[in-house]
Amino acid sequence: MDQLALLFALLLGAVLSVPLGDRLGLPSPVLMTLLGLVLALISAVPNVDISPDLILPIVLPPLLYAAVHRTSWRQFAANRRPIFLLAVALVFVTTAAVAFVANAVVPGLPMAAAVALGALVAPPDPVAATAVAGQLGLPRRMVSILEGEGLFNDVTAIVLYHVAIAAAVSGTFSFPEAALTLVLSAVVAVAVGFGLAWTANKLMDYLGDATLQVGLTLLVPYASYVLAEELHGSGVLAVVTTAMFMVEHAFDADDVMTRLTGRAFWDVVDTLVTGVAFGLIGLEVHNVVRTAEGHWTEMLGWSGAVVGVVIVVRLLWLLPMTWVTQRLHARRDVEEDIPVSWRETVVMWWSGMRGVASVALALAIPLTMDDGSPFPARDEIVFIAFGVIMATLVLQGLSLPWLVRKLKVTADTEAEQSYERDLALRAARAAKARLKEIEEVEDLPEDVQEQLLRRAYDIGLRINPELGAEERREAQAKRFARLKRIRHIQNEMMSAARHEILAARSEPGADPEIVDRVLRHLDVRSLR
Repeated sequence: MDQLALLFALLLGAVLSVPLGDRLGLPSPVLMTLLGLVLALISAVPNVDISPDLILPIVLPPLLYAAVHRTSWRQFAANRRPIFLLAVALVFVTTAAVAFVANAVVPGLPMAAAVALGALVAPPDPVAATAVAGQLGLPRRMVSILEGEGLFNDVTAIVLYHVAIAAAVSGTFSFPEAALTLVLSAVVAVAVGFGLAWTANKLMDYLGDATLQVGLTLLVPYASYVLAEELHGSGVLAVVTTAMFMVEHAFDADDVMTRLTGRAFWDVVDTLVTGVAFGLIGLEVHNVVRTAEGHWTEMLGWSGAVVGVVIVVRLLWLLPMTWVTQRLHARRDVEEDIPVSWRETVVMWWSGMRGVASVALALAIPLTMDDGSPFPARDEIVFIAFGVIMATLVLQGLSLPWLVRKLKVTADTEAEQSYERDLALRAARAAKARLKEIEEVEDLPEDVQEQLLRRAYDIGLRINPELGAEERREAQAKRFARLKRIRHIQNEMMSAARHEILAARSEPGADPEIVDRVLRHLDVRSLR
């Protein structure tokens, strides 16, 4: 098996892991990691030959962009306090705790290298957290916090990591210089993110075609990441900034095709890239294990100590910080998503799985110092990092569904349904208001007015059938049953039309381009 065949095996596994995970009640990233472990044990499978410097630029931009599409800027603004406590403060606390313990237990590990180890294992993986939260049906407020933490903790950790590595290889460290580096990195990233997002939105209007617009959205995150890194900014923060701006301003409300095409495209990209990324984690373990030959007892002990620190620090931080945010929330009466019980806090604690970013940062540790000497304890750092990743990702990922069921932490379906009813009502009212405006300037026959008014009313009912008054629900149910039967017959008619056009594609003298154009027209009619 060569590298290309291995890539296709991981892509196939990424597709199959989603339905398998749904059936088993397990997160697909965990299953892909286990698949990578299994492949690593097969002698015919080659070692992964990907430069560590390319892992983050290839994997993170599309994953971050897809994750931002599931949220909004207002949600982040409303949750800035809990996100700050998790994404920024907790990363610093975890980095400091891990650095102190690692420096004490690992012989020959200088403090700067220990800080680098702490920074690379500090951030929970945004992809794993989002995938787990989505599959387990957690409350939306918890999903919002986990998404916010996952998106912004990488920014803090990666900048800390680069500062620590620079101090380790040079042998010098300046706190003012490090603080200035943090600030400048953030400023450059935000400037690049906004600039590229604004430019991309202008290009969207110029391109016009849905296929070209969606293709541009794939290129922009990569461009944002690379440009920010070239200017010594945070590539992760630049991608998040770009994605947030584009989500808020990207598409016109009436641009149905671009929105549907983009959603389907990014669902596919998210699934495939996520699967490959976590499959690579499992495959890399095979290479890391070689470094422990002859030192298994010592290295496993060091890894266990750091794993314990990572897990315990997260719990000890979340418990008081959740209490603080609850008190501040009650005092200020602001809109923000916070855990409302100790059960939700425990689930958030156990959701702190490490993943792609930690792997890439561990493998990217330099081999030598500025003076040419080997980087101190590099093999030990990489082994410990992978120990943390596997312990949190596999053990926590496999046990999290059981913990959620045991603690009975589920989504507030009644509140979600109520919000859906409100949105359905707003949609129906907006349609009726627009109809009234049109009636004031156009002379519509009464039967047409009645039909259009009924369709405006149906807009809300199709989203949420409970909007109808009690005495009208039975009549609406009958009418919907009749419409459903009509729709079924219409679908059969459209299906016959599509089959006929597809058959014409194989006829002698057929022009495939014209046939596909007609077929696209039928497909769009079917969507509508």
